[in-house]
Amino acid sequence: MLDKTDERAPKNKAQGKVTKREKFVKLAEARTKTAIKAIRTVAKLGNKNAYDYSAEDVKRIASALNREVDALKARMSHSGGKESVEFSL
Repeated sequence: MLDKTDERAPKNKAQGKVTKREKFVKLAEARTKTAIKAIRTVAKLGNKNAYDYSAEDVKRIASALNREVDALKARMSHSGGKESVEFSL
């Protein structure tokens, strides 16, 4: 019979289960690294030799990212809810 638990996940030794904190840390680290990589990918659009963009484009991209960071802070401080993803140049 196959065990469907993730053997790599840290477990609470007393119960043999992964705690909420351990799940949070594992997911937060992975998702934050992914988000940082995505932001760095967007930043590569700053290559003026390959792309044509205006200061207004940069302002709108930065504003959209800042809104999402603000929404993240609000949601994690229990004062906000889900927000839709809206962006266009």
